[in-house]
Amino acid sequence: MKLSANEFINAPEKRLTLLGMSGVGKTHLAKLLSKQDAYFHYSGDYRIGAQYLNNDILANVIDRVKQDDWLKSLLENESISIQNNITFDNLSSASAFLGKVGNPELGGLPIDEFTRRQALHKQAEIQTMLDVPSFITRAQQQGTGNFINDAGGSLCELDNEDVYKTLAKHTTILYIRASKTNESTLIERAQTHPKPLYYQGEFLQEQLAVYLAENQLTYVAQINPDAFVRWIFPRLLEHRKPKYEQIAQQYGYTIDSEDLYQCRRADEVLELIAGAMS
Repeated sequence: MKLSANEFINAPEKRLTLLGMSGVGKTHLAKLLSKQDAYFHYSGDYRIGAQYLNNDILANVIDRVKQDDWLKSLLENESISIQNNITFDNLSSASAFLGKVGNPELGGLPIDEFTRRQALHKQAEIQTMLDVPSFITRAQQQGTGNFINDAGGSLCELDNEDVYKTLAKHTTILYIRASKTNESTLIERAQTHPKPLYYQGEFLQEQLAVYLAENQLTYVAQINPDAFVRWIFPRLLEHRKPKYEQIAQQYGYTIDSEDLYQCRRADEVLELIAGAMS
């Protein structure tokens, strides 16, 4: 929702959707605000893994377990069971399901399976964001009017106007723009700890073609999964930046990560957001 600085500061209930790459300061902002007032913290990544991808995550794990005959027999006679113990602070099961594309012998996924999982993740994220209004109502019923939608970094990749309009109607969309220093830190982290990521389909196909040509490879199955993530991440960052900016310009506001990191109290964060509105 578009608000003036005064309307935002004086609003009895503050509802935010945080937009930006993972690691840009969304959790830091949420924690600072929560120190002053109670906020309902809605984690998009958690709901994706706990609700919409839960069955697929479990099916994938069960298929892997059944490759061992001994474990398969224990599972089939119900001596053991498998659960998805995903939490706000541990999203490993969802990340492992999303996986990385490339050589299966190096832990990669075949391109057809990888793109299938990417499509499942996109639909799960769309539904997760469309669930925000119902969770705002749930928060109010629990006595918490303040609400933070901690959206995943791939929100800008959905290209779904229904999602963006819904979020803009019920929350204030706040884009945390990474500084050059912050971008360098994100890229360095991707180099040392390459993790599964969501890619827009057309972007992925274009980058795979470039990577194969640059490395004189013929098939995606020849790609080292971690090496590809390291290579593509800076390109993904540049690909997403104009998408974030377009959403913020049309539906919300922008603050800089360096300014956010200077904040130590909730009132400083609120003043920073109000400044962006004015």
